[in-house]
Amino acid sequence: MPTLPMATTPFRHLFPSPHFPSSSLRFPPPYFASSLSGFTSRRLAIFYLGTAIPQSQLLGGKTSKLFRDEGNILEVATAGNMAQASTAVSEGNVLNWAKSDKRRMLHVVYRVGDLDKTIKFYTECLGMKLLRRRDIPEKRYANAFLGYGPEDSHFVVELTYNYGVDKYDIGTGFGHFGIAVEDVAKTVDLVKAKGGKVTREPGPVKGGKTLIAFVEDPDGYKFELLERGPTPEPLCQVMLRVGDLDRSIKFYEKAFGMELLRKRDKPEYKYTIAMMGYGPEDKSAVLELTYNYGVTEYDKGNGYAQIAIGTDDVYKTAEAIRLCGGKITREPGPLPVINTKITACLDPDGWKSVFVDNVDFLKELE
Repeated sequence: MPTLPMATTPFRHLFPSPHFPSSSLRFPPPYFASSLSGFTSRRLAIFYLGTAIPQSQLLGGKTSKLFRDEGNILEVATAGNMAQASTAVSEGNVLNWAKSDKRRMLHVVYRVGDLDKTIKFYTECLGMKLLRRRDIPEKRYANAFLGYGPEDSHFVVELTYNYGVDKYDIGTGFGHFGIAVEDVAKTVDLVKAKGGKVTREPGPVKGGKTLIAFVEDPDGYKFELLERGPTPEPLCQVMLRVGDLDRSIKFYEKAFGMELLRKRDKPEYKYTIAMMGYGPEDKSAVLELTYNYGVTEYDKGNGYAQIAIGTDDVYKTAEAIRLCGGKITREPGPLPVINTKITACLDPDGWKSVFVDNVDFLKELE
């Protein structure tokens, strides 16, 4: 099948989808403020990101190499990257640094078949706000950011619509998004009134007391509604299925610097879950990892894309991921034109994530 150049969160051209020809799907770079989209530099960046560019061009030369000398790790970068490259750090230091790095889940990215219809559902049924929207007709895609607060302080969704593609395969690996609401029954009634699909009526979670319900958006992405009091982060969960929970917990703790907030085994239902994140569940977005007994692989489909996470140093982040067995799919460094520093990776199950320099991210939102 043909290789697909993508351009979502500025690294998505590196993650091909086997289901569509290269001319049919595009992913816009989410770090451009809509008010700046008309400027030449932004348009030029979009041109770069919508094309399959070798990493050597993205990084301004040969991909940087790592050398180990007496237990130290030194990144030897090209001239274009030398100013941003981290100094030598020991293996122990880089892993400890991952824990102390200033990290936050920024947004989750996925594809939808009708952007207007999805925006309407999220704003009218789920209470989200449309934060910004951008249409790039010359690249045949559009995207929109929605959430419950500004992007510089809240976890949000990035929806991408590729011209002419009205349906995606969600697969079996992606689980659901979680939204905290003060009244589950009231929210479910609203979803029904708007013609939405309810797949699980309000009631206590299996083996617990928390009131929950499940609804589906127009593309079939599931949302778990959790009844909670007021929270600063209503968009509170992304659930992904994994084949080895202990392996995943170890990876996200060490490579991503996340904390294991809780782990719960349900042998009567043959699954175990682990909540991972950078803060308590009632105040921040978390990653819910689910292991179903005996299932080691899942079909990831072509709908869900990845999570973006903020970091103070993409170079150290990439090295920590390598040391923990993760796969770097985009070497750390600045993007063409806009100079936002990022690195992209896969976890042991192949789930994609991108780390974005915190300072650069805020500049792009200005």
